[in-house]
Amino acid sequence: MASVTAPLRVQDEVAAALADGRAVVALESTLIVHGLPRPGSLDVACALERTVRAEGAVPAMVGVIEGIPTIGLDAVELERLVAGETAKLGVRDLAPALAARHPGATTVASTAHLAALAGIRVLATGGLGGVHREARDTWDESVDLVTLARVPVAAVCSGVKSVLDVPATLQRLETLSVPVIGYRTRRFPGFYVADSGCDIEWRVDTPAEAARVIIAHHALGGRGLVIASPPPPDTALDPQLHDEALASALAALLTAGVHGKAATPFLLAHLHAATAGATVRANIALVLANARLAAQVAANLSQQT
Repeated sequence: MASVTAPLRVQDEVAAALADGRAVVALESTLIVHGLPRPGSLDVACALERTVRAEGAVPAMVGVIEGIPTIGLDAVELERLVAGETAKLGVRDLAPALAARHPGATTVASTAHLAALAGIRVLATGGLGGVHREARDTWDESVDLVTLARVPVAAVCSGVKSVLDVPATLQRLETLSVPVIGYRTRRFPGFYVADSGCDIEWRVDTPAEAARVIIAHHALGGRGLVIASPPPPDTALDPQLHDEALASALAALLTAGVHGKAATPFLLAHLHAATAGATVRANIALVLANARLAAQVAANLSQQT
């Protein structure tokens, strides 16, 4: 492993690609460790890396190994995180984990934070965190949003999960001056569905166009931005099934009295059961599609800069 700026550890292939100005795509380990069923999530991790490589970019799975933020987890390190009682580390958790030498999986926000420190400009994920539906009372808002406002990383995603308050999330991104760019769409995706019901003002139709937007945004002093790509049509949920399952999940949440951090996992588990696992299949398909697009965008970035 090669080190850039302490306390980061950057895997040799990733460090060489960054030094040469070649395309690199950051991947969040929380998706593999906490977001998908085990042990199949490791197969998804391998598929993600193959997908990124097929488009001419280098994959960099991000996580914390024995208190060391690592950019480019190898198969053994990732398997250790999946097999253990691994903490989910947000940005604010990184320093305590480092001091205590704890392992951990990184969220979208902490992955973007560490990727930016290493010089990676593109991240692929499934969906961003956002403003929660009860945020008027709880102030519950994902740190993903404010992190993108301060780090120069483009997050390729399928919008935000429909269990969140999508209009409020888009409003916060506007307030934070984080551009939201639709990929071949002017409708903001709802993660499992192609259309959350909200418009997107700006659209690009090719990875090269997306790369030009990123370059222009950074040239003007901007930081992060969102490239929102709908889930693949053949695996996206039927909108009626999605709406019925979501309504049932929200009613169950109210009945159970679940709040705060426990709300999203509760809702997603309910959606999984109500759709006979279709949400997990959609999640895997859209993450792979986003990894492919992110690699294409990163490759164009490296060619244009």
